[in-house]
Amino acid sequence: MDALIANTLRSARTIAVVGLSNKKFRPSYGVSEYMKRRGYRIIPVNPAHAEILGEKCYPHLEAVPGPVDVVNIFRRSEFVPPVVDAAIRIGAKAVWMQEGVVHEEAAAKARAAGLLVVMDRCILKEHQRLGA
Repeated sequence: MDALIANTLRSARTIAVVGLSNKKFRPSYGVSEYMKRRGYRIIPVNPAHAEILGEKCYPHLEAVPGPVDVVNIFRRSEFVPPVVDAAIRIGAKAVWMQEGVVHEEAAAKARAAGLLVVMDRCILKEHQRLGA
């Protein structure tokens, strides 16, 4: 699994972050800020905001223009299935559920659609650990 994750992190350029908060003390903000500093294009997906981290915010994944490599989910586990469905519809390559976010049924659906699924792991920590 480490090789798949490292390969995905090396090849990905665009990360749509579902549930990205504009509050600097929230994990979603810090993680996304780190990934942006590492050269990834961060696309905030949060209907409550117009802009986060200097990037235009979108109300849902289907509103994001252009391709998305990784959908990073900062939502509670019960809200994961519709996000995974949207990730499949937009042709994302991977779905990443942050620490504490687990939904086996949605993960199985994403895998069946050909997406890499990472659950209950922090993308920042994995990026640092794998030297991606």
